[in-house]
Amino acid sequence: MARDKNARGVALALIGGTGWGFSGACSQFLFARGVDPLWASAVAMICAGAVLVAYMLVTRNGGLRALWSSPKSAAHLALFALAGLTLCRATYLLAIQYSNAGTATVLQYVGPVLIVVATCFAGRRFPSARELIAVVCVVAGTFLLATHGDLGTMALSPEGVFWGLSAAAAVALYSLLPGSLMKSYGSIPVVGSGLLLGGAVLYVATGAWNMTPELDAGGMLAMYGGLTGIGTLLGFAAYLTAINDIGAAKASLLASVETVSATACAALWLHTPFAPMDFAGFALIMATVFLLARFDKKDVSS
Repeated sequence: MARDKNARGVALALIGGTGWGFSGACSQFLFARGVDPLWASAVAMICAGAVLVAYMLVTRNGGLRALWSSPKSAAHLALFALAGLTLCRATYLLAIQYSNAGTATVLQYVGPVLIVVATCFAGRRFPSARELIAVVCVVAGTFLLATHGDLGTMALSPEGVFWGLSAAAAVALYSLLPGSLMKSYGSIPVVGSGLLLGGAVLYVATGAWNMTPELDAGGMLAMYGGLTGIGTLLGFAAYLTAINDIGAAKASLLASVETVSATACAALWLHTPFAPMDFAGFALIMATVFLLARFDKKDVSS
């Protein structure tokens, strides 16, 4: 039974990461056709959140009721929804608009290093040798992506760098903000409610109804099948189930296949060109995923 659970967790983590990467390429496809990233973020979050909340209402609504009946928990959820989920999705899609799916996805993985820096600062300690190497790898990798090693040129637009690093900061917030919420109420009620609330606020705040695009069949498929269904709904559901099966450390490590998926889809489907220096930058940033991986007893026993 434990072996079956482990195999399922591994498969779901890979499915979640691959789905996220594919949805990044779908976003790039949509933005090339004039779709606004903030509209796409809001609509994808609302649709996916509504499905998850509806699922909880039909199957087991106790956790959902308890979450919203506590003012303290509801306020915590609102902070997570807006400063975590919404910021994470919106900045990531803006990074794709100003760069490409592969580069934006890799830049997101600067996030764990930002968590390390914040932890060291809060704990008033120096980073360990492994953490210091990870910081150096991130700085060097970002430099190569932005300049291709030449200080006199910018291979990546300033907006691409800004939104990519903003997405990394948002990933750090997304990872740190839930705290005890998921332990107390379960992952699906928290993420479903957060997606629905954050998407609704983003939709209203940006006047997204004025940005509604005219989508052809390919655009509809990319928006509602790829970005919303596979990337947001399936990606989150598979990844969160994987965490329960094999632990957060293993799941996050396996889900980093997202970078391969996003880059492969961008190159093979959208014909996005990548230079050797891009892949060198990718390798340096992704090395931090392995440098910072930590496995607890649950992970090892799985």
